[in-house]
Parts: sequence; structure tokens; C-alpha cells
Amino acid sequence: MFTYSTKGTCSRQILFNVDADNKMRDVRFIGGCGGNLHGIAKLVEGKDIDEVASLLSGIRCRNNTSCPDQLAKAVLEYKAAQEAQNNA
Repeated sequence: MFTYSTKGTCSRQILFNVDADNKMRDVRFIGGCGGNLHGIAKLVEGKDIDEVASLLSGIRCRNNTSCPDQLAKAVLEYKAAQEAQNNA
């Protein structure tokens, strides 16, 4: 499970898995607005990680970011970590 610590949002962390087909699985937000974040998690379940990052990147709420934007950043950090691991 990949863990991302959010910045500038009410949620504190985002946890998720990515399957062998690069699909989002088991998305969970720690903290934040429960109903909204549960809805976001359901909507991205089974979606390609690149599609999730593209759709959610740049959505703003407060502090010039949002929980969806932070999920997009989490996906990009996950991809960078996977690339670094593959190049090691």
C-alpha cells in the first residue's frame, strides 16, 4: 500500500494500491470530509492511475489545492517512486 502525506488539506494522508494493470485499488483518505472523500475513493476505484492524475490535477479548494488535487499528486509521487525503483 502506498502512503502519501497530504499538504494544505483537511485530510492528512491518502493510502492506495495499484494493481498490475495500473488501476487504482483500495483508496482511503485519512481525515477530511468523510462523505466527499469516500465518494472520490469510490469514483477512482478501478481507474487507470494516469487518468486519475489527469482528471483531478489542478482542482482547487483552499490553500491552492484540494483533496482531489492531492490524490493526483500522490499518483505522481507513486509513479516517480516506481520509476526510481525500476532504475535501481
